[in-house]
Amino acid sequence: MKPMTVKQVSELTGVSVRTLQYYDDIGLLSPSERTEAGYRLYEEEQLATLQEILLFRELEFPLKDIKAILDSPAHDKEKALQQQVELLTMKKERLERLIRLAEELQAERHTERSHTMDFKAFDKSKLDEYAKRAREQYSDTDAYKEYEIKSAGRTSEDEQAFAQEFMAIFAKFGALQSGNTAPGSEEAQALVKELQDYITEHFYHCTPEILSGLGKMYAADGEFKENIDAAGGPGTAEFVSQAIDIYSTTRSA
Repeated sequence: MKPMTVKQVSELTGVSVRTLQYYDDIGLLSPSERTEAGYRLYEEEQLATLQEILLFRELEFPLKDIKAILDSPAHDKEKALQQQVELLTMKKERLERLIRLAEELQAERHTERSHTMDFKAFDKSKLDEYAKRAREQYSDTDAYKEYEIKSAGRTSEDEQAFAQEFMAIFAKFGALQSGNTAPGSEEAQALVKELQDYITEHFYHCTPEILSGLGKMYAADGEFKENIDAAGGPGTAEFVSQAIDIYSTTRSA
């Protein structure tokens, strides 16, 4: 599909331009690229991510939780979609009950029947309980709980600063790659350790297993690869992935 401007995305999705700009500021949904004039451009992958974000919002997930989920290598898109289908079905059934109740009350205005005293249609306890359990499935890990603690109270400016520092590490990887340094070299492995330590300090305890998963995600086609290659140059994401694989394999053995 042809890249779309933030205004076009807003018109297509109903999400305000201000909201899309805010999503970019906090690192939740970044554009695929920016024009020389600084205009944000979005492609099919970003629109698919926006759908995921909006589905989670229907589940009443806070934005910081959505960001943690989408950034996690354990994120299961199929499972999340299935939960959304079930939740929407429950919402639909509740709405149908409310419509039936409203129609009954409307009909009673024109008859001598007793007023309907049925408040079951307003009950949303099952809906709330399902949404609560869905959220708990994503937050029932030590890494996620640690992320919640460390991210509490952070501002959008804080998040931007972390993003810049994070990308600066990938820029260092890019410099090594452009100098024909091997992924298994002492310099590259030291940078992997720096990356792991940064994640542990600011987000969650990054074990070799978690780091390995992140490495695979960095090399996959998508926004992560694009951002990393933008920071360090073409091929940086693959170089980082190889360096992480060597590092994680060595420490998991």
